[in-house]
Amino acid sequence: MSLRPVRVDLHLHTVLSPCGDLEMGAPEVVSKALQEGIEVLAVTDHNSCLNYPALSGAAEGTGLTVIPGMEVQTIEDVHVVTLFPDYERAMECQDWVWETLPDVPNREDLFGYQVVIDKENGVLDMVPRLLVQGTERTVDQLIEKVHRLEGLAILAHVDRPSFSYLAVLGFIPDELEADAVEISARATEDQAMAIMGKYPSRTFLKSSDSHRLSEMDAARCSVMALEEPSFEEVKMALLRIGGRKVMAEWR
Repeated sequence: MSLRPVRVDLHLHTVLSPCGDLEMGAPEVVSKALQEGIEVLAVTDHNSCLNYPALSGAAEGTGLTVIPGMEVQTIEDVHVVTLFPDYERAMECQDWVWETLPDVPNREDLFGYQVVIDKENGVLDMVPRLLVQGTERTVDQLIEKVHRLEGLAILAHVDRPSFSYLAVLGFIPDELEADAVEISARATEDQAMAIMGKYPSRTFLKSSDSHRLSEMDAARCSVMALEEPSFEEVKMALLRIGGRKVMAEWR
């Protein structure tokens, strides 16, 4: 076994997220990831994984590993990044989330477009239900569901003053079975170190949370010690198994 540094970005939005810029198409995102030396990229649109096939198709043959996922907004208004071994399990979780996602129509003039694309940016569909809203699932229920599907649950951007576990619920209890904690690239070093110091047993990472191409920057991602760029290796790194680990937690 030989481990090596692998640059990983586990939080990114495409044109499916209404807050995502329309430049976040499949070929453009893949090209930018390769330019930045990113080898593992997770597609995590709001409450949906429908653009994973487009990104995965655009990345075919490039060496970039694309992981299916989504950023789920829970009933507490906490954002949790969820990642899965395959698209089938990601879709199973999406269906479960959508069972209690309010049927509020998206107002494109107010929130933005929600575009499902193919690998060449051809428009396949426009999601009519607003994706940037909370489902009626709790954080605990979501984590349990994700783990039943052998996925990963990451508390998103916990340094932010809204839509983060710390902002909404105050502190992360020891018994919460989240697999990792994300600190946003916008946090200062002092903010990051203060949060990490309170939870020394937790795995921390940094992801870009990109909504536009300019935010896809190697400096906004994590570096992990992996044998190869794959979901299973990332999972081992977050769970600190077999020497795999997050090498640069936040810097």
